[in-house]
Amino acid sequence: MTASKYFAIALDLGTTSIKAGLLDQDGALSHIVARPASKIIVTGGRYESDALAYAATAESVLSECIAQAGDCKSLGLCSQRSSFLIWEQASGQPLTPLISWQDNRGATSCEDLRAHEESIRSLTGLPMTPYYFAPKLRAVLQDNPGWLSRLESGELRVGTLDTFMIWRWTGGKHHLTDASMAARTLLRDIRQQQWSPALCDLFGIPAHILPQIKASAGMNLRLNNGLALQASVGDQSAALIASVREDQAEALVNLGTGCFVVRYLPNAKTTPEGYLHTLVYMDREQHVHLAIEGTLNSIAAALAPYQVGECRVEDLAADDIYCLAEPSGLGAPYFRNDIVVQFSQPVEHLSQRRISALLLEAVIFRVARILEDFHHESALERVYLSGGLSELTCLQQGIAQCVPFEVYRLAQSESSLQGAALLAAGMAPACHREGERVVIASNAKALPEKYRRWKVWLDDLLALK
Repeated sequence: MTASKYFAIALDLGTTSIKAGLLDQDGALSHIVARPASKIIVTGGRYESDALAYAATAESVLSECIAQAGDCKSLGLCSQRSSFLIWEQASGQPLTPLISWQDNRGATSCEDLRAHEESIRSLTGLPMTPYYFAPKLRAVLQDNPGWLSRLESGELRVGTLDTFMIWRWTGGKHHLTDASMAARTLLRDIRQQQWSPALCDLFGIPAHILPQIKASAGMNLRLNNGLALQASVGDQSAALIASVREDQAEALVNLGTGCFVVRYLPNAKTTPEGYLHTLVYMDREQHVHLAIEGTLNSIAAALAPYQVGECRVEDLAADDIYCLAEPSGLGAPYFRNDIVVQFSQPVEHLSQRRISALLLEAVIFRVARILEDFHHESALERVYLSGGLSELTCLQQGIAQCVPFEVYRLAQSESSLQGAALLAAGMAPACHREGERVVIASNAKALPEKYRRWKVWLDDLLALK
């Protein structure tokens, strides 16, 4: 067999789709295979899918990609964060569905532990919300009291999606996760880099039932399919690895189902109040790479009923109506579930296109304010836009007009897949980044002026609620 021209295989375990691809010696992806993920059934606040069907699809996608990989055996994995399940050690049969990160059953846990919110945030760098693993697992164990003793005896296993897949691929020999996935559980001490006894006691989850925490890179874990798992990381961490450089004053704005705005944490800098303290990955030398993150919740759902693609830049800042566009509540740095999609004035008389423009403005202004906070802490020079919604010219232009630094739109369409591959291959982050500069339209004064007024409106709204 001739030497492979590929340096790594990557697999992205997404929420709605599962993808695999090959990374060549120039850092470019090819032979991308994609299949829809198992359908998520929504019942009230529960989001569940068939874990074995999901695993079968992932393995089919990976096998199809392996067939094109020649003698390349290095695998990079990235996974949706906080989705988990419980399964039998002996048979591998799930006791639970795959419980999605979107699942809300942990809300009661959050209310029960509200008095401990400050200490949880101090230890984890995260707010206490139902999206994370610990509140949901606590609820599942309370609903099924016999399961905890079976977990403690090793009869059952529990873990996030990456843990389950790695367990399957090693014939049940390895029960592990990586540092970036562990950091999103609300059970890991971000400073001590281990499961926190205090947090485990608080949530009623014994530390010894949890997977072993490994570095995100340099794993060299032999799998039964002939591959060697070299890297495993959360999907948003993988997107950051593919998109921005840690040694540059850069930030990433990923505009997808939700939106995350993130930059690597500069040396000796603390996280601004309210923002997430994110562990991006742990490298093969056990060095931890940290970031700060702001979030917009469920913006795609807010925009979906409208033809936002028909909006033109000229439609922005056409009046003095202000808007927020997060149907599940404001994300970081506010974390306000009581403030959802709303307008400063009635909009029933407005056209669909006008309402679309107001919703887009809301996204633009929230992103701009997060970047403004980051810039205040440590100067930014460039911002890169990614994700499906970044294709909208209005969003590109709006963000570029409202921030005092260069804005680029990334050409790469599979950032998470590429980041996982780069980490597995040992290549430099963002080594194959391609971005096009967003050129600001000539008449660009109205939107920044409205942004300044919107900030006053938002501050007043936050103070009143």
